[in-house]
Amino acid sequence: MLPLSWLYGMVVWVRNKLFDWKILPVEKFDIPVVSIGNLAVGGTGKTPHTEYLIRMLSRKYRVAVLSRGYKRKTRGFILACKNADSRSIGDEPYQMYRKFPEIMIAVDSNRRRGIKNLLNLPENKKPEVILLDDAFQHRYVKPSLSILLTDSRRPFYDDYLLPAGRLRESAKNAKRADIIIFTKCNKELRIRNYESGITNQVLTFNSQLSYKGLLPVFPEKSATQKENLERLKKESFSFLLIAGLACPEDMIQYLKNYTSDLHTMIYKDHHNFIGKDISAIRENFDKIQNKNKLIITSEKDAARLIHNSDIQEEIKGLIYYLPIEVVFKPEQDELFTQKIENHVRNFKRNSIMA
Repeated sequence: MLPLSWLYGMVVWVRNKLFDWKILPVEKFDIPVVSIGNLAVGGTGKTPHTEYLIRMLSRKYRVAVLSRGYKRKTRGFILACKNADSRSIGDEPYQMYRKFPEIMIAVDSNRRRGIKNLLNLPENKKPEVILLDDAFQHRYVKPSLSILLTDSRRPFYDDYLLPAGRLRESAKNAKRADIIIFTKCNKELRIRNYESGITNQVLTFNSQLSYKGLLPVFPEKSATQKENLERLKKESFSFLLIAGLACPEDMIQYLKNYTSDLHTMIYKDHHNFIGKDISAIRENFDKIQNKNKLIITSEKDAARLIHNSDIQEEIKGLIYYLPIEVVFKPEQDELFTQKIENHVRNFKRNSIMA
């Protein structure tokens, strides 16, 4: 596949040069615009890192998240409201909207148009910070701060361009980032700078994903509003894991700590569950002999399942999802928070002075 990767790389190189040479337009905005993205396709934890930034910044500022709304059934600019679901705004934006209903969640494949629409909101609703989800390759917008994520177990500098590897563009383009976060980092990582695009001007951090207690996908149907995995382990529960993720292996390994009987049904990332999928899930669940059993899914999959009319009422109360949050080491957490907050504060102060 390497010849195809070289051909793909040439196309991406030309596209990036057109931006560098200002032949293709790049637009800046008079508001902090923080981009969260990656060089690889999927699986680095963009959504939980975006949620981390939401928690941090929404304490002081009006925050908006702008995503393209991957695999949604709608087009154009949409600002999430109470009628939103995964079909109208996409699974990850809907996941964030359910979790943070007090902030603005918007989708638009044209990020410039999306930002302008957000800035045209009434003064008392206009965002003070915009988080651009999955926007490292969206170069029509020049972010005020660019955060690049990479899986620590397969960092971008040890990967190849599509289709031989998982990279959307060359590893050297990491130099466009202001911050690089090595995600899912459970051990000491020796970061390689040579020919990797990492320079002395780029701050690097390590983060981990922390799983939280099981929550019901259909709370009104469930006997408990939070399940304790340690209790389920003591009672020898069996699990059927349903996952449409880029990297389901992390979830699989985690759940193996709490059951000796784990069944899995793995789908492509952002999979749209249709009637035959739900029938197959029910059939596999019924085959599990243990009377103590649950269906477990990811938070992103839950955003797609919650409005699925094919799910039978009798199993809704047995479907739970496993939320995740980002965790930094204490000393890095403080530095990362300080970097983000200083950037937003100084950007706003400089904009007022200008």
